[in-house]
Amino acid sequence: MMPFNPKIMLFIALSLLTISINSASASERSEKIIQAGQIRVCIWPDYFAISYRNPRTGQLEGIDIDMAHELADSMGVGLQFVESSFSKLVSNLKNDACDIAMHGVGIRDSRKPFMEFSQPYLASGIYAVGTKDNTGINRWEDIDRTGVVVVVQKGTYMEPVVKQTFKYASVSVVDSFKAREQEVLSGRADVFMTDYPYGKRMASLTQWAVLMAPKIPLAKTYYAYAVPKGEIDWLKEVDDFLKAMKKSNKLYQSAVKNGLNEIVVTD
Repeated sequence: MMPFNPKIMLFIALSLLTISINSASASERSEKIIQAGQIRVCIWPDYFAISYRNPRTGQLEGIDIDMAHELADSMGVGLQFVESSFSKLVSNLKNDACDIAMHGVGIRDSRKPFMEFSQPYLASGIYAVGTKDNTGINRWEDIDRTGVVVVVQKGTYMEPVVKQTFKYASVSVVDSFKAREQEVLSGRADVFMTDYPYGKRMASLTQWAVLMAPKIPLAKTYYAYAVPKGEIDWLKEVDDFLKAMKKSNKLYQSAVKNGLNEIVVTD
């Protein structure tokens, strides 16, 4: 029989206490994720530089794809992407289709009754996309003039802002984000309103698009990750993860890689 050693017994007691504290601090959601061996992440695969399925390679890419991998690695679990959209965001979180939504979710009051938001990691105002051959509109200051037609998507936070901002240009409202491009390409409109990531997509992947920014950010919106409503402990873990990504510089490095360093929030 081993002799009683008070130092060893103290070490064992402290170890057990640490395990107990860590277990108590883990959220019910993260415990389920660890038990399942994977985390389910809702994404919108059409969001360029955020959670984008590259049509050439079929692979997912973007800052939130990078961060989703980092989150799964930090929890020691596998990663399952669940294809979603902003129209399905509320229902997918409510119906437990995913553990977290990671596709640049704008922090808006209208969404707060249905989900919890992490600390912000991106911030974008409203940008304009026009055509290079429209010599009359080369910069944001050229837009608000009589005869200019501005397109905005119905139901977005941009719709009321744009209607209030432009006093002389005509505002045309369309039902889908694709219709915005079609209106401009057809010549029925001069510019369409969007955020920075989508505007960046148009400027990067087309030969005709030009991105225009106001001198002072218009309707700046912070982007975050979203978790199911009421899951505050899980939210804290997500916030701790984001803090670690900011502190390690991994968030900024991913933003640079994906061309989003202009809108990344690192503090």
